Amino acid sequence: MAFYHALKRYKKYPDSNYPKKEAWISSRLLTLRHDLYNDIKKDRQPNSLIIGSWNIRAFDNGIPRMDESYHYIAEIIDHFDICAIQEVKNDLDPLRRLVKLLGPSWDFFVSDVSIHKGGNNERMAFVYNTNRVIFRNLIGEIVLPKETLIAGEQVARSPFFASFQAGWFKFSLCSAHIIYGNDLKMRAAEIKSIANILVKRAKSEDQVHIFLGDMNIEKKDGEVMQALKDSKLTAPDFGPTNMGSNRWFDQMAFTAKGKAGNKTRLLRHGTFDWRHAVFGPHPTQKAPELTEKDLKDGKFRPSKEDILNHYKNIVIKIREAHGKAPYANWPRSYKNWTTYEMSDHLPIWMELEIDYSDDYLRRYL
Repeated sequence: MAFYHALKRYKKYPDSNYPKKEAWISSRLLTLRHDLYNDIKKDRQPNSLIIGSWNIRAFDNGIPRMDESYHYIAEIIDHFDICAIQEVKNDLDPLRRLVKLLGPSWDFFVSDVSIHKGGNNERMAFVYNTNRVIFRNLIGEIVLPKETLIAGEQVARSPFFASFQAGWFKFSLCSAHIIYGNDLKMRAAEIKSIANILVKRAKSEDQVHIFLGDMNIEKKDGEVMQALKDSKLTAPDFGPTNMGSNRWFDQMAFTAKGKAGNKTRLLRHGTFDWRHAVFGPHPTQKAPELTEKDLKDGKFRPSKEDILNHYKNIVIKIREAHGKAPYANWPRSYKNWTTYEMSDHLPIWMELEIDYSDDYLRRYL
């Protein structure tokens, strides 16, 4: 469970630029927990694994995120058992802070900074709950064979992989942030090359390979998505994952065949839209209703006007402290500002079955 001890500190040492900060954060966390319960936790199977993937925009580069944003990000990730994070920047202190908020049962691995052209000085990370997932002591980066090099070079951000186990389920996560740009064929080629390597490995390795991350897929039926669909990996439809709800950027796909056998039973999958609870309101979708009991318990969904008024002076003070001028048009800038507090991507997740003991016992009938 995510830690909330910092709320006591916010109350004991009030921030003159942010009155009653602990009260606002608590109400947002209560509402966020309500939505996470209904979307993810409520229907979870007892013997399952929930894998998440999230591109957390420029984590953390430029003006540092507010305290509350770390709480919200931690709360979401805490509803997964393991999560791949893309766009981690050079400074690892923000990631360490996030893992500390997740609690002592969480650990993490992180890749080196990509200095390749197009790599954007990014890292990739895996954070995981050690009570649910065991690290199997294998970690590395995928290097493409010479015959599959794209434009004669390795990919800009080397795919980051590690092997884990949950119950009976042995699996490897391969996190990627596919190159962005006008060359869609290059994006498709990168996805195809990585997927082919994972499919080939699955034939000889007793583990399921899961390919996940920001694949920069813009169209549901475009050539980049087709490269993933043609890869012999099983790719559930997560729907759009960007703020405009018109880009299929983030994906997960897994091997269903190989030496591990048919050990990838998909139970559920989805995209979690945090804008109903924090930094909202959602621009197009109607928020789930809250009951009178929910309202009495401290959950509520503020109006757009209330949210703009709440953050306006806070953001002015933050920008002043970092030598930045206030936004010229705060209502128009608000949406973009929130992407640097949370992200311009929504997290995706899938739930897999991990208890195959019945199948094992049937071998001896």
